[in-house]
Amino acid sequence: MPIRDLKKAEPFVAGDATIFRSLFHPVYDKLDLPYCIGEARLKKGKTSLWHRLKSTEMYFILEGTGRIEIGREKAKVKAGMAILIPADAKQRIKNTGRKDLAFLCIVSPAWKQEDEEALE
Repeated sequence: MPIRDLKKAEPFVAGDATIFRSLFHPVYDKLDLPYCIGEARLKKGKTSLWHRLKSTEMYFILEGTGRIEIGREKAKVKAGMAILIPADAKQRIKNTGRKDLAFLCIVSPAWKQEDEEALE
């Protein structure tokens, strides 16, 4: 039974400049999944880099507050909100709160480095 403990997942700086911890990825974990899932964090005042993915992505805000930009649209986000990001959409998110902004990233089909484009 695959079980992951987020506290034991190794953090790294992702291509969008968030601190990322992978939970499940079909390639790296040798699982039959059509998606991947992990947690991203931004410190107070930080903003992810503009980027786009060829995959559809969903953010689920776990803690904190922020502002997401998808193309020309902007919205305030907070814990408990889910944001659907269409494939190929230019995007970034900013932490506007007083503590870490933490959110789950669910990507389908699963993230591949060659499918992500940094725009800054």
